[in-house]
Amino acid sequence: MSEQLLPTATGRETWAAVRGLLRGRLLKTGGAFAVLVAATSAGLLTAPLLGRIVDLVADGHPASALTTPIVLLVLVALVQGGLTALGVALVAGVGEEMLARLREQFVARALRLPLERIERAGSGDLSARVTADVSIVAEAVRRALPQLARSGLTIVLTLVALAVLDWRFLLAALLAVPVQAHTVRWYARRAIPLYAEQRVSVGAQQQQLLDTVGGAATVRTFRLADRHVDLVTERSTATVTLTLRAVRLMTRFFGRLNLAEYIGLSAVLVTGFVLVRADAATIGTATAAALYFHNLFNPINVALSLVDDAQVAAAGLARLVGVASLPATPETAAAEVTGGSVKAAGLGHAYLPGHPVLHDVDLHIEPGERVALVGASGAGKTTVAKLVAGIHQPTSGTVHLGGVRLDELGPSATGGTVALITQEVHVFAGRLDEDLRLARPGATGDELRAALDRVGALRWADALPDGLSTVVGEGGHALTVTQAQQLALARLVLADPPIAVLDEATADAGSAGARVLEEAATAALAGRTALVVAHRLTQAATADRVIVLEGGRVVESGTHDDLVAAAGRYATLWAAWSTTRPRNVPPESAQ
Repeated sequence: MSEQLLPTATGRETWAAVRGLLRGRLLKTGGAFAVLVAATSAGLLTAPLLGRIVDLVADGHPASALTTPIVLLVLVALVQGGLTALGVALVAGVGEEMLARLREQFVARALRLPLERIERAGSGDLSARVTADVSIVAEAVRRALPQLARSGLTIVLTLVALAVLDWRFLLAALLAVPVQAHTVRWYARRAIPLYAEQRVSVGAQQQQLLDTVGGAATVRTFRLADRHVDLVTERSTATVTLTLRAVRLMTRFFGRLNLAEYIGLSAVLVTGFVLVRADAATIGTATAAALYFHNLFNPINVALSLVDDAQVAAAGLARLVGVASLPATPETAAAEVTGGSVKAAGLGHAYLPGHPVLHDVDLHIEPGERVALVGASGAGKTTVAKLVAGIHQPTSGTVHLGGVRLDELGPSATGGTVALITQEVHVFAGRLDEDLRLARPGATGDELRAALDRVGALRWADALPDGLSTVVGEGGHALTVTQAQQLALARLVLADPPIAVLDEATADAGSAGARVLEEAATAALAGRTALVVAHRLTQAATADRVIVLEGGRVVESGTHDDLVAAAGRYATLWAAWSTTRPRNVPPESAQ
């Protein structure tokens, strides 16, 4: 299945999203910038006060005359420091609020994306956005945004102050602007596409690492280690190459900024010399002008160097906005689901155009019936399961749940009608009871215990250090594969959908836990319609009906006994299974 990356917003869409996030925060934003303006204005008094000291010394005034300007310098420093700290904190606070809102929008939209869409993009693309991109934008909000705001105000107000001293000082300072403007344009043309490419490369690198590490067992089994090492090296080399290109570009960028500083300061000093010699300005005024321009070095460099951070952050922001701005999947007003029947007619599916994996599959499951799907690897069992669960949309054919066509149900109704449990179970970090309540937020403690007891998990849950209050998942108490799967089945009991799909949900437990999970699955499925992708044929033997898939087609359907007696494909699979299972274990309890 070819990757189709999640969308990245255009520049116009990104700024529209930023404006939307600013709505309702204009007063707070205005107040934050007003404080920064006051802080910057106070700081601009430093240069003329120093110039005044120079003039007093040059005119031979006594030392006592310096007391007032020195005291004023101390007061300016205190006021500027206090207001700057407050202003930076306010600007960062506004930025954090906006980022928090964007994260909420991103997560809300990501959780509502069709799983088929995420699978096409690759989990690495989504994980890179929610980790690396969020971190980059967060760092920009906490550090770059306040610095940029402060630097921008300092630049503008300092240029105004230069004009107040003498308009000719302003003209001299502006000689650096063409070099700086050309440098920024030159840099932006190269940096924007470079950093966008770099973010995509990082996502591809993460995807490859996830594939390699997550599929380590398969990689070892098929001796694909060398191939996967080569792929990881290839993706990593591409990322490193792009990073080095970015470093070289940034080095050239700063070199050009240094040239602009040299030109501007030289022009201001020459102007000061000419004006003082012509008695058009005092030495103190010329000193203040030189100090003003020299003090511009840092904010100009900060502002222009933040162009680098801004390009990286803008690339990350565009990727976040691209997902957050995806249109919501419309909720359709479907007819009421009645019962738990499943009916699929003429199902066909292709992950790649022209390469179908299912061909005209018909499936009819009565309410409360348990049907097992069996077949060799690649027969199409998981694809059928995902189509019935609404994870994928069929290329051809239809699926009806409870008499309602699946594509007419809408995401919420589908989630309440059918639940899919696979062998890949996630234990959420947090208390065990909170993990269970994800399936039913209002569940009481007795209901949680009843669900655990039904799947045979209450004994070990009560034995945890803090019982159902024990923190599990990452950073907490580690659950075994069997316990994690029982937890998933307990969630199924609590959610209580009329239809359940189990896709090899006991496959990873191993011999020791397989019987426990098969009993837990049987208990969880009681009273509901079930489609079970059978990893172990004991699951098929106890099902109401067995459907055999081969090459994406239904080749047999019937009860276990009927299919064994028919001596067809299922009988061959059962004979092979019976030969390999432990001889002292009867078929109905084989591990």
